[in-house]
Amino acid sequence: MLTSICFASFLESTVVPIPLETALIPLMQARREKLWMIATVTTIGCLIGAVIGYVVGLYLFDWLREPIMQYITNEQQFAQFQTQIEAHGFWFIFSTGVTPIPLQVAMLLAGLTDYSFALYMLAVASSRCVRYFGIAILVYYFGNKAEEVIRRHKYKALIGISIILVAIVLSQIWLA
Repeated sequence: MLTSICFASFLESTVVPIPLETALIPLMQARREKLWMIATVTTIGCLIGAVIGYVVGLYLFDWLREPIMQYITNEQQFAQFQTQIEAHGFWFIFSTGVTPIPLQVAMLLAGLTDYSFALYMLAVASSRCVRYFGIAILVYYFGNKAEEVIRRHKYKALIGISIILVAIVLSQIWLA
């Protein structure tokens, strides 16, 4: 079971942009004795996928650099984009890890811009720990009512997290 959830998390973070929570919550509710192990293994699967996503972005850009610069952007615009990612990449990556935005977007952009691998992994790990261990905490405290609690407060939580992330990014811009 743990190997399967690790593999499912790997797939979700790399090629299947369907939130794992639809399977994770019932699994955690059914296997409460393994609640923390499920959250840990899910996070590990995502991190393995994050490494691969970063590497794909890194090498994909090398392979597609010429057509991208010819048809989509130019070196100056790309350099400006890289500067923005360097300045705010952590929070961008973190936000894709805790919101429904597919993590694949952040993976590819981080690799594409050669963003610091250590900061990238820290952002992915911390955001996915918030997400998966947050679900585990809800299941721990609310048991079979966790799905109802999540469903009832999901949009409020997303709005709150989004406001906090926007405030952090804006404060970094103003302080720079």
